[in-house]
Amino acid sequence: MKDRHLSLNQTQRVRLEAALHELQSLAPAIASAAAVTVADTIPVNQEDNILKGHGTSDQDGEVVATLCGVVERVNKLVYVRTLRARYKPEVGDIIVGRVIEIAPKRWRLEINFSQDAVLMLSSMNLPDGIQRRRTAVDELNMRSIFEENDVICAEVRGFQHDGSLHLQARSEKYGKLERGQLLMVPPYLVKRKKQHFHHLEQYNVDLILGCNGFIWVGEHVVVGEKTKTTGGQQRFSTEAENFTPLETRKHICRLANAVRVLSALGFTLTVELIIETMEASASSNVEINDMLGAEFYVQTAEREAKHRADLLRKKNGAR
Repeated sequence: MKDRHLSLNQTQRVRLEAALHELQSLAPAIASAAAVTVADTIPVNQEDNILKGHGTSDQDGEVVATLCGVVERVNKLVYVRTLRARYKPEVGDIIVGRVIEIAPKRWRLEINFSQDAVLMLSSMNLPDGIQRRRTAVDELNMRSIFEENDVICAEVRGFQHDGSLHLQARSEKYGKLERGQLLMVPPYLVKRKKQHFHHLEQYNVDLILGCNGFIWVGEHVVVGEKTKTTGGQQRFSTEAENFTPLETRKHICRLANAVRVLSALGFTLTVELIIETMEASASSNVEINDMLGAEFYVQTAEREAKHRADLLRKKNGAR
């Protein structure tokens, strides 16, 4: 927990430390057993001819960890997965990025990776929605599709020879994101799941949890609406931004602050936990700007500790 930006009084600090200590004690025993630090011995069966992977080393016939993290085993491969690592892309990841350069037949995006990502003109839907070969006219009109500082949602297609990422946005659900907030959190807080796009109907809000740690919270857009907007209709879509309902804007800000609080506390970000935190702030009559105050941080940590303790109690009772 990074509380250097919070002005915690003595009581709040004690409450927060007690909640975080309880959360740590509630962690599954299997997770703590698999956790290792540098120079810890990893128990293995030498007769299985195991393969030593990333974060391991062979010393005096024993497998020793060279990183702090969790031991993972895949068949005969043993490696250490760091808990707080940079984003490591995998094919199929849903990511959110920002355009930083328009190059010939491609856009370059910042995606919180060691290198920039590339979105080729041939790897995305055109505004007219027609599948066809890209022409010189399409290349000249690239800036009318995406320009610098635009926020884009895409999918990791593969890696190029220089190590940079190759993206694709051929589906209608991908493309430019508008009327919302872009949040940046540590990538290890976003776990890979089958669904990263979430439409929160009760709030008319779209929530996109990017695997790269970029999270988008914005007004709901009907799938297919983006591709129907042509260059001649650009001014109408710009004017429509001014008509985002005030209630929707409040929901966006409240959800975004819930993400900020959970990220600062180091909780894994799930749509259920984000909504729960948002609704807790609303039910407690906490103003949107007060969600970033010290008291709400403490209340969130205490509420999560109580929730996990109740779950563990029910689980033990069911046995």
